[in-house]
Amino acid sequence: MAATGLLVLRLAIGAVLAAHGSHVLFGLWSGDDIGPGGLSNEAIRMTNLGFEPGFLVAVLTGVIQLAGGLLVAAGWLTRWAAAAALGRVLIDIWFLYLPAGFFLNWTNHPVEGQGVEYALLLSAALACLLLTGAGDFSFDAWRSGRTGRSSVRGRLSRRA
Repeated sequence: MAATGLLVLRLAIGAVLAAHGSHVLFGLWSGDDIGPGGLSNEAIRMTNLGFEPGFLVAVLTGVIQLAGGLLVAAGWLTRWAAAAALGRVLIDIWFLYLPAGFFLNWTNHPVEGQGVEYALLLSAALACLLLTGAGDFSFDAWRSGRTGRSSVRGRLSRRA
């Protein structure tokens, strides 16, 4: 069951990261509620937060989120992808979410920022994947030859 739980966690986190990355890089799902998206708007946002050069940071943000999300979902280089995405989320927590407090801005008040609530859950899930790995149902497990319960039992019986 642990392998199935890690698969569900990976797919959910991978979908969220990939969606955010495609919004940053390509402006997908742009609108009034989520913002305009795209690299130029993300570069302006990064520059306003104090990151220079803003365009380079925007590209790195989008690539880490999109590629990291796809890698996490597939379970390929999961610990590296989770570490990169976790670093990006921690930077967002420090510079963007922490000054707004703990809770999300449920009223969408334009002056108030979003709190650390969502980013804390995302960082905990990424830390879980960083510490545990991708699980048995992943490309990482397939590359190392440890896919499924029978292969684990076979390795254990060979050791005895």
